[in-house]
Amino acid sequence: MSSPPSEFRRARRPEQVEARRRAILATARETLLERSLAEVSLRELSDRVGLAKSNVLRYFDSREAIFLEVLETEWSSWLDALESESESESKSGEGAEADGASGGPYAVEIRFATSVANTLCARPLLCELISAMAGVLERNISIGFARDFKQRAAAHTDRLAALVRTRLPRLDEAAAGHFAGAVFVITAGMWPYVNPTEAVATVTAEMGYPTAAEAFPLQLREGFITHLIGLTARAAS
Repeated sequence: MSSPPSEFRRARRPEQVEARRRAILATARETLLERSLAEVSLRELSDRVGLAKSNVLRYFDSREAIFLEVLETEWSSWLDALESESESESKSGEGAEADGASGGPYAVEIRFATSVANTLCARPLLCELISAMAGVLERNISIGFARDFKQRAAAHTDRLAALVRTRLPRLDEAAAGHFAGAVFVITAGMWPYVNPTEAVATVTAEMGYPTAAEAFPLQLREGFITHLIGLTARAAS
């Protein structure tokens, strides 16, 4: 990547500062689409955006803070997609129920949990960042950045919980919030297995198991379905 023009390097006005931040974040996202998170260093990001590391750190706390910003953007975009898909499925589901073809007592739970899983599986970058959030990315940020990021993360979790309650009004606020949080925990727990070492992949194939990449969508979907049905059954008891 060529270095940005000198006017960009000397940017001082708020709109120029924001343009530089956007450029750094765009570069980080592009790099993550090519390489795994663990392979991307701050030096590489700095070189690709055409700035010294010290200049990059004028706009972000750390390498980890940059990736958390990418995570936050991906998270918001995913919720937009999920809300759109959920609205469409809700309308089609209402029509099916009116025709007497609802598909069983937990049909709504299964449809919604499947939508959550499918839309997440379509966003591997988001899944990777979710899996690294608590154990890696939140370990090297300032208290000021942590406060801001966690507030935005809480807002996204609340947004997902509100969507759960829209689709499943039988669940109370606590149950919907629990599922919203569990979505992150389940995804974070499963994703690291998607890219095994060559040795592990070889042995898994020898044992006749599906590849991790093949198993992940099914396991994620089943995990969400089971969790959501459990919450519904508990609410009814």
